[in-house]
Amino acid sequence: MNPALLEVRRLLTRGHGPYDLSIAGGECVSLRGPSGSGKSLLLRAIADLDPHQGEVWLDGTPCARIPAPQWRRQVALLPVESQWWLDEVGAHFPAGECPWLRPLGFSAATLGWQVSRLSSGEKQRLALARALMNRPRVLLLDEPTASLDEASAAALEAVVADYRHRQHAAVLWVSHSAAQAARVATRHYQLRPDGLREGTPCT
Repeated sequence: MNPALLEVRRLLTRGHGPYDLSIAGGECVSLRGPSGSGKSLLLRAIADLDPHQGEVWLDGTPCARIPAPQWRRQVALLPVESQWWLDEVGAHFPAGECPWLRPLGFSAATLGWQVSRLSSGEKQRLALARALMNRPRVLLLDEPTASLDEASAAALEAVVADYRHRQHAAVLWVSHSAAQAARVATRHYQLRPDGLREGTPCT
């Protein structure tokens, strides 16, 4: 598979921006900033879930030329709180299997669980597995380890790293932790009122 390329140009959403950003396949970029600065809004705009101005391109094709459901499968957003529509975990995995269950700390029996029994951390890890089943070209991760213990967070970080290297996917990772940003990302941005500013994990 050819490496992905995500390009964001002059993106404005709900009064925030403009933002310019480019992420190559196999690359992970961290995004940090104070609460309320618009990090989640930026991710939702890139995923075409919120109204926005400007352009987002995937592999040279603008978002406007790709049907929304197809775009969201290829540019997958993992929000802070994942959504579940059906009662049983396995109903969200139509293939009846998932290669990321065990690396994320689950067994095949998990597919038979009721969603209502899941903790917030289990939902988050399984939501990542669900998103990966579509083989997305881009992963937009909004504080994906916020509700995880240290061991589960490490497992999720390892799965994302392995996926982006194997699939040449582009990853944009929102994290409040400078230490995590330094571990997972190759470039680092701060979200500021005047846009994105590249720096180090601590700036």
